[in-house]
Amino acid sequence: LHDIPGLTVVTNSIRIADVLHAGGSSAPNVVLTGGVRTPSEALVGPVAVASLELLHLDVLFLGVHGMDPRAGFTTPNLLEADTDRALVAASRRLVVLADHTKWGTIGISTIAPLDRADVVITDNGLPAEALESLREIVDDVRVAARRPS
Repeated sequence: LHDIPGLTVVTNSIRIADVLHAGGSSAPNVVLTGGVRTPSEALVGPVAVASLELLHLDVLFLGVHGMDPRAGFTTPNLLEADTDRALVAASRRLVVLADHTKWGTIGISTIAPLDRADVVITDNGLPAEALESLREIVDDVRVAARRPS
C-alpha cells in the first residue's frame, strides 16, 4: 500500500492504522473513524457510524464473523454490525474476506445479504457444495490456498 500515491485508507481498526503508520512518510493517509473500542481493537458505535455517513469509499475490504445463504454476512456484536453496515453503505464495491470456517456461522446481526458482495475471497477449505451455493449468489468468488499448518 505504501507504493500507491495519494491513497487514503479509512479504517475502524486501531491495529491496521498502527501498521500503516509504521511506514513513516511513505505511509498512506489514514482516517480512523472513532468510536467505542472492542476487544479486537476495532472502533464501533454511533461515533463511528456518524463519521462514515459523511464518507465515500471506493472499495471496502470487510472481514466477517459468519456467512450464510439466508442470514447473509453476520456478526455477534450489535455495535459492530451498525458500524459494518455504515461501511457497506459508504462503499461502491464490497470485497468480503471469509475463510471456510465462516460458512454456515450465523451471528446475531446481519451486516448485508450475500448478494451485496462484489467479491468474496475464501480459502480452499470450503466444501464444494458450499462453494457452489456461494457462487450462485456472488458473481466473483475467489479461492485462496491455505497455508500448511
